[in-house]
Amino acid sequence: MRPLLRLAYVARRHYKAAAPPTPPKAPKKPQKFSFNGITWEDPYSWMSKVSDKVAMRHMDVYMEQEEKYSEAVMSDSEKLLNKLHFEMASRMPFDLSTPPLRWGPWLYYRRVEEAKPYPILCRRLASLNDDFISHKYPPAGFDFTTGKAIEQKLVDYNLEAERFGGYAYEELSEVSPNHQFLAYTMYDKENDYFKLSVRNLNSGSLCSKPQAERVSNLAWAKDGHALLYVVTDQKMRPYRIYYSLIGSTDEDVLLLEESDESVHINIRHTKDFQYVTVNTFSPTSSKVFLINAAEPLSGLKLVWECDAIAHCTIEHHQGYLYLFTDAPKGGQSVDYHYLLRSLVDDSSSTRKWEEVLVDDPDLIIEDVDFSDKYLALIVREGKKVQLCSVGLPLPFGKGSLKLRKLDLQYLSLPKHVCQISPGPNYDFFSSVTRFIISSPVMPDAVVDYDLATGQWNIIQQQNMLHDRTRILYGKNSASISMESSNSKHSNPVNASFEDDHLWNDLSEFYACEQYEVPSFDGLFIPLTIVFSRNNKTQAKKPGILHGHGAYGELLDKRWRSEVKSLLDRGWVVAYADVRGGGGYGKKWHNDGRRTKKHNSINDYISCAKFLIENDIVHENKLAGWGYSAGGLLVASAINRFPDLFRAAVLKVFKNVCLLSGSLFRCYQHSTVSHLASYSC
Repeated sequence: MRPLLRLAYVARRHYKAAAPPTPPKAPKKPQKFSFNGITWEDPYSWMSKVSDKVAMRHMDVYMEQEEKYSEAVMSDSEKLLNKLHFEMASRMPFDLSTPPLRWGPWLYYRRVEEAKPYPILCRRLASLNDDFISHKYPPAGFDFTTGKAIEQKLVDYNLEAERFGGYAYEELSEVSPNHQFLAYTMYDKENDYFKLSVRNLNSGSLCSKPQAERVSNLAWAKDGHALLYVVTDQKMRPYRIYYSLIGSTDEDVLLLEESDESVHINIRHTKDFQYVTVNTFSPTSSKVFLINAAEPLSGLKLVWECDAIAHCTIEHHQGYLYLFTDAPKGGQSVDYHYLLRSLVDDSSSTRKWEEVLVDDPDLIIEDVDFSDKYLALIVREGKKVQLCSVGLPLPFGKGSLKLRKLDLQYLSLPKHVCQISPGPNYDFFSSVTRFIISSPVMPDAVVDYDLATGQWNIIQQQNMLHDRTRILYGKNSASISMESSNSKHSNPVNASFEDDHLWNDLSEFYACEQYEVPSFDGLFIPLTIVFSRNNKTQAKKPGILHGHGAYGELLDKRWRSEVKSLLDRGWVVAYADVRGGGGYGKKWHNDGRRTKKHNSINDYISCAKFLIENDIVHENKLAGWGYSAGGLLVASAINRFPDLFRAAVLKVFKNVCLLSGSLFRCYQHSTVSHLASYSC
C-alpha cells in the first residue's frame, strides 16, 4: 500500500462520528406545596407563573433551546420531511367554498379568494339563476336584469383582520331571522376578549350599537330588530344579559345579573325564534328561564329547575316546550338524555312536565333536532350510531311513547360510522336537514337529508382515491353518487358494499376493527384499530394510540388525510375510548374524572399493552397521541410505564403544558426521531 493511501485509510478508520445532540435541561426551582395533609416538592412550578416576567423570560430561553435541539435531532430527516409534506399537501382539499346553506330565500356560504388568508361570508338568492348554483363554487352566475353579480359579500374577514391588529378569529356569528343583520364576535388579541359587532347586511356598514366587549353568547329577538347578549366578568364568567334595540340610541338594558360567582349564564333562541331560553347553572343547580322573543322586556319566566348540574336544551313546537336533558329523575342520577314536554301556557303553580318517550337502555337518544314537521334523532344502539326521523306532531295517547313503535325512517349509513354531527339547520320550516357523517375509514361527508322524502345528497366530501391509492392497491377509485336511499325499518340493515362506494368509503383499502380490552378492574374498554389491508401480515408494525378521556367528549376517531401517510407505510392507528370521555353515558364520564382520573390512565395503559401482547404493534414501536386533556392522559401513562412507549405526540393547550412541566420532556426528542424512522 502506498504511504499516501495508507494515511488516508488510517484517518478514515479512526474518524469518530459527531456526538448526538444533548437535550437541554429545564432549570429546577424547588417549591413545596401542601394539600389535604400531603406535602410535596415541585421543581418546575415556576413554569406556571405566567404573570412573572422573569420566569417567562427563563421559559423563552428554555423553549429556544428545545427548538434548536429538535432541529439538530431532525437534521438528517429533511428529505423524509419534505416527502411527507408533499404527500400531505397534495391531499389538501381544493374546495374554496363551504357548501351553501339554505335559510329562507337565501343561500349562505363562506369562500376563500386566491392569495388571501381569511374567508369571506357571502350569500345569494336561491331563486336567482338557480341553474348556476354549485356546491363547489356557489358565486357562479350573473344577474343580467339588474346588471349586478348574483353574490352579495357580507363580511370580508381579511378586512376584519385589519380592524383587529392583523388577526381575525370569529367565535359567534348569527344572522337575524329577517336576514337584515349579522351579529358576530371577533377576538381582540390585545385585550384578550371577544368584541361584539352588528353589521347591516343591506348597506354593509357596521351599526353604531351594540358594540360590547367580553361577549360570550347572543340571541336574536323581535324578528331580528333586537339582540340579547351575555357578557363575562374579569374572570371570564358569563354573568350579565343585555337587551339592545337595533337602530335605537337608547342605552342597552340590563335584563339579568348573576352575583353568585359559582353561577354561569347561557342563552339561545328556539329554532322558530319565538322564545329565548336562559340557562343558569352551578355545580349544585340548573335552571331554565323563558323570554318571549316578541316582548323581551316582559321578564323572565322560570320553566325548569333541578338540584344538580345538568344539560338542558329547550325547543318550542306548536304550543309545547320540549326539554332534552340528562337531569336526575326522582333524585336518582340517569346515564343518558331523555325528552320531556310541557304546555307553554301552563299557569299552574308547579309546571307539569311529561315524559315523551319510554326509556330504552338498548336504544339511546344522543341528540335531537326539531323542525316544523319532523323530529330528527341521532341514536345509539349498542356501539352503532344511527340517524333517523319521525313525523310531527307525535301520536300521543295515554302515557309515553315507545320509540321503536314509531314510524321511524332511517338513513342507510356505511359501516364504521363513529360520529354524526348536526349542521346549523337554521331553517325551521325546511324538511331538509344537514348532518356530518364521520368514520375512521371515510372522509367526513356533509349530507343534506330530506326528512319528507328520505332522499339524501352528499354535498361535500374529500375524495382520497387518487393515483397513489391506485398504484398501491391496483384498484380503481370509487366515485360519489348522489342516489337516494330510504329505509323505513325500526331495525335498519347495514349499508351494503355498494352503498359504501356511494359514500366514498375507504374500507376496501383500510380495515377497521373493534376490540373489547379488559382494564385493570375487569371493565372492558372499546379499542378501535385502523390499518392498511395491503400491510396486514407485515411483521414489526409501528403503531400510534390515541386517547382523550375528558369532559364527556367523544374521542375524535374521524378520518384525517395526514393519517394516510402512516397507514400506507404499515402503521397501525388505534383509538382507546377510555373512561372520562363520551359516547357511553354519564357514568362512563364520571368514572374517569376527578378522584377517579386514574381509571382513564389505567384504561389507556391496558389498551397499549393489549396492542403489544397481541402482536398488533411491535413492542418497541408504540407511540402515544393525546390532544387537549389527552396530553395529561398520555404523559401520565408514560410516567408510569416509560418502557411501554417509544414516542409521544402531545397536542396540548398552554395550561396543560405548564401543569405537565418537564415530566415528559425526555420524550419530546424521541417523538420526532422515532416517528421519522418508522415512516421510512
